[in-house]
Amino acid sequence: MKSTEIKELFAQFEKATLVLNDIECWSARDIQILLGYSKWENFSKVIEKAKDACKNAGEEIFNHFPDIRKVIEAGKGAQIDIDDVALTRYACYLVAQNGDSRKPEVAFAQTYFAVQTRRAEIIEQRLLEYERVKAREKLSHTEKNLSGILYERGVDDRGFAIIRSKGDQALFHLSTHQLKYKFGIPENRPLADFLPTISIKAKDLAAEMTSLNVQSKDLSGQTRIENEHVDNSAAVRKMLIERGILPENLPPAEDVKKIQRKLEGDEKKVLKELKKGKSKK
Repeated sequence: MKSTEIKELFAQFEKATLVLNDIECWSARDIQILLGYSKWENFSKVIEKAKDACKNAGEEIFNHFPDIRKVIEAGKGAQIDIDDVALTRYACYLVAQNGDSRKPEVAFAQTYFAVQTRRAEIIEQRLLEYERVKAREKLSHTEKNLSGILYERGVDDRGFAIIRSKGDQALFHLSTHQLKYKFGIPENRPLADFLPTISIKAKDLAAEMTSLNVQSKDLSGQTRIENEHVDNSAAVRKMLIERGILPENLPPAEDVKKIQRKLEGDEKKVLKELKKGKSKK
């Protein structure tokens, strides 16, 4: 395909989008024309194959191929209401994969929607990584604040480390050392750097509760504060278990420090590209 043809098709696919329940979709009737199918009867067979592929992939067909109605012009100002299907980006990709790849429009669509779907996956992954980094930063801030509160109430750094470890035991039913061994975490690294986001937030919630209750109950001394933190961690564990989540059985996550460096590196690249763009103007 020529560059001009590719650009034209790209513009046509971009222009054909519609929004249904806040989700970007394409009308199957529009995609039919864009993929070079003259008859709806033939194209509907492609859609059925795509639905089968969707089902085999473990996805709900209705989530990606909801039936809708479309109004078309019938001549002399008349309008006809016809059957149509809203196709999500993923559905469009499956339709293209099951289309006649000899058609240049289908070949283009296969690449177009594959790239678009991959782009969405990359964005989603980046947002999840960003959330985890922010959750880890929040936990560090909460524990630093708690450490300061406990110091004023007779608990030194060693005592705080013991309290935190007892909290881990109550939350995970494993000691910090056992968790590190189970997950293959180096002894000199914080456990939280390798926990999934929900576990980081669970530890943060327990620490926040301890910080609040130590002050509201005017607790002092390591034993009383330790008991408070154990109770709070146990309460958070109980809530997780009631929702079917066993925190000690969740798989470890990638080193949050590596994720943070990667996100910072990506940000620098974007800023560099933006500066290049400005310099060209």
